[in-house]
Amino acid sequence: MGRACSSAKRSLPLAVLAAALLLPAAAHPAVVTRGSVGEAYVTGAKAGAKLTLTRDGRRLATGTADRFGSKIFYELRPGSGYRVTGGGSSGRPFAVMGKGANPKASFFKRIRLKEGLNYVKVRDGVELAMTVRLPAGKKLTDGPFPTVIEYSGYQVAAPGNLLSSVAGAIGGGSAASDPLVPASSTAVGSLIAPLLGFATVSVQMRGSGCSGGAFDLFGLPTTYDGYDAVEAAAAQPWVKGGKVGMVGISFSGITQLFTAGTRPPHLAAITPMSVTDDTYSATGYPGGIFNKGFALSWIRERMDDARPAPEGGQPWAKALVKAGDRNCRANQRLRLQTRDAVKLSRENPYRTPSLYDERAAAAWIGKIKAPVFLVGQYQDEQTGGHFVESLGELKGNPDVWLSLQNGVHADSLGPSTITEWVEFLKLFVADEVPSIPSSIRGLSGELYRYLADAPALPVQQSKLADSPSVAQAMAAFRRYPRVRLLMDNGAAIPGSPGAIGAAWELTHGAWPIAETSPTTMYLGEGGALRPELPAAASASYTADPAARPKQTLPGSGAEDAWKAQPPYDWAPLAAGKGLGFTGPVLERDVVIAGPSSLDLWVKSTAKDTDFQVTLSEVRPDGQETYVQNGWLRASHRKLYPKRSTALNPVPTHLKKDAAPLPAGQFTLVRVPVFPVAHAFRAGSRIRVTVEAAGGDRPRWDFATIDDGKAVNTVSLGGAQPSKLVLPVIAGDDARGTPLPPAGALRGQPGRAYSPASNGG
Repeated sequence: MGRACSSAKRSLPLAVLAAALLLPAAAHPAVVTRGSVGEAYVTGAKAGAKLTLTRDGRRLATGTADRFGSKIFYELRPGSGYRVTGGGSSGRPFAVMGKGANPKASFFKRIRLKEGLNYVKVRDGVELAMTVRLPAGKKLTDGPFPTVIEYSGYQVAAPGNLLSSVAGAIGGGSAASDPLVPASSTAVGSLIAPLLGFATVSVQMRGSGCSGGAFDLFGLPTTYDGYDAVEAAAAQPWVKGGKVGMVGISFSGITQLFTAGTRPPHLAAITPMSVTDDTYSATGYPGGIFNKGFALSWIRERMDDARPAPEGGQPWAKALVKAGDRNCRANQRLRLQTRDAVKLSRENPYRTPSLYDERAAAAWIGKIKAPVFLVGQYQDEQTGGHFVESLGELKGNPDVWLSLQNGVHADSLGPSTITEWVEFLKLFVADEVPSIPSSIRGLSGELYRYLADAPALPVQQSKLADSPSVAQAMAAFRRYPRVRLLMDNGAAIPGSPGAIGAAWELTHGAWPIAETSPTTMYLGEGGALRPELPAAASASYTADPAARPKQTLPGSGAEDAWKAQPPYDWAPLAAGKGLGFTGPVLERDVVIAGPSSLDLWVKSTAKDTDFQVTLSEVRPDGQETYVQNGWLRASHRKLYPKRSTALNPVPTHLKKDAAPLPAGQFTLVRVPVFPVAHAFRAGSRIRVTVEAAGGDRPRWDFATIDDGKAVNTVSLGGAQPSKLVLPVIAGDDARGTPLPPAGALRGQPGRAYSPASNGG
């Protein structure tokens, strides 16, 4: 959930002005050298001076102070004995911190947060902007309040009132252009939580807004800032119970996974929504193919946000620096040390462990001990559906509730999940019997139209609202199913296709679902897809990404993804430019839940080629419904043998494992298909296609290596049979629910079924 940022060129006068504004009033500020988590920074040095980093007398690195007199040395081993000399530094020794070297409780007890904007020093001396928002009409002396944190790199700590802005828009006016209003993408903490009676601490990620430090997407200092924010907030006398929860969608949902993985002792619960689990495999390089659509544009926006104010950066930081906020001004000093995330990403087309491992939420999820309420969508047009693959890492946590559904990025806040979300927060954070205020239930329809421009099911009152005690309400909540598969989101309201809300659901005790069974369907001649092994044959296509539109909602149409009926352009396969395989008419419902695998025996006229796999449902009315995708660059086909299963091939994506396709011979390439839950109805047919990368996703665009010249041939049957392996829930069905109207399912485009050139 990014926002567009302009990128006007910097002029020399602007640069000089910015430097003058950002430098402190003193002509020669004191030089500060200090260690952080895995790195060290310098401020106040002479601009342009040569700086030398040593440890125990041994030179480790040199660098030059930027025009603000700052420098960051990255990727350092933890320990003492570090010094920086040059640029006026005294060369005093300091230590670099390691993972888990957390401050004592007394460090946080000294911190005091007031209502409104605060500046709080975290463990490495960097100041973070934190804004305290109270329920309407309340002041701190009315506390204690149940409290949540929203931690984000979007404009989250801007101290303005988002509620007033939204209320004006809902009332028929236009939202005022106030630079101090938080971004609408942070509405969970800045708007919804206070309406529910919670205090919110909106925490601005380092290197953005008015926070200090340099932006480094999900780097270790950023992750441990989350720990410090939790402990600082929980130490406040106005916080109920001395504990806090975390809330947020997208960016402020992902940060919860990292923060909770550090195990802050006073973190009561987390509620991540619409997340990703891996910056490489899930969004940046799906299948090893660079996502130059949403992923690239999102990173560029973050780089724009990280520019020093008032020359650049977020609107609220520009406004406050110009208004004379000394803290915000001083906190821009390290911004020129921000590492170029776009450059880093492009320079690391393989999964470089030193870069990606610590920045993968998946690496932290298994460490989470706090209670978890997570919501996500398989077809999320921004973060994708890969996140589901990491949910099994929560198996050791006894307090996990998962709600998974088809849909788009905003649907995590939909009416099918919002009531249980409130119940969870009220019980685990507030220690209160859950209840949904009538004001929220009454306004929910207008709120959904404002946020997503779509109708929605009404928000329901909590089933626990009449519980005589918190203990009894908690006991009842703990009996709720741990996994809800919300089905046919978009088909719940007759006559309103695409309205937000699930039509029905399946429930299970854990993820992955134990009843799931790998079910094989073989690719055959004539585009057949059957459980029986076919006779040997082959089929070929030309890998031509130009044969279809790159995106289903290109350009400004991307803003329509959340609407009830987005104007998708989901084009069929062009003649000779892909292969289709379609199964027989189903005699009964087939329900799948989890990842799938398309195991292809292939050869190519090229040394390398990109595969896109599309899973769909061909309906009895002749329409086709998109279900899910998978991708793989052929040279990335090497798998982790212990982590891979029949349903889930896990490529290493390591440079050392990359290999070209052998010329003239079939090679096994297992293409991972992202997780999904879907009910194929009796009377429909299951279809899988293979084509060049692109054309199926609203906002993803792939930097594919194919140029319309490679001819890929797939072996069918015989000794080298290609096959689709689906995660079928044995014995499950659609519970008698009807086939949804064509085009009704959110996040799942439809089109008229058109057989591929090979017949399927």
